Amino acid sequence: MPPRPPPDPPEVPSVLSSPNEDRAVRIVTRRERGALVLAVSGDLDIDSVGPLGQALASAVDDGAGPVVVELSGVGFADSTMVNVLLQGHTALGGRMRLAAPSPFMRRLIDMIGLDSALPVLPSVDDAIDAVLPS
Repeated sequence: MPPRPPPDPPEVPSVLSSPNEDRAVRIVTRRERGALVLAVSGDLDIDSVGPLGQALASAVDDGAGPVVVELSGVGFADSTMVNVLLQGHTALGGRMRLAAPSPFMRRLIDMIGLDSALPVLPSVDDAIDAVLPS
């Protein structure tokens, strides 16, 4: 068996995708100003939220520091995604912010009051500013 190639350096974005390609779920990770940014796109429900849960679990396991979840590309989400976000926020000790919600996500956040439990900011820059230590 040939040796495994070394992992990508942290500054190179990595992508996680759902095996169910018709849902087109993608999570692109990047480092920005000391925070791990997870740019999420696609329709996230019980069948397709796995990559987001994996990315958040990896952030916790790796001690990635503050995390910003960018939601501008999310077209649909159900309670499973909300639960994954809340679990990630708790596991990260409150060092997670949501950023740039799509119109669908903004309506969902407002309807269920998610922003009372998990801070939501209008942009990734605002979210990074809010989550970084002062």
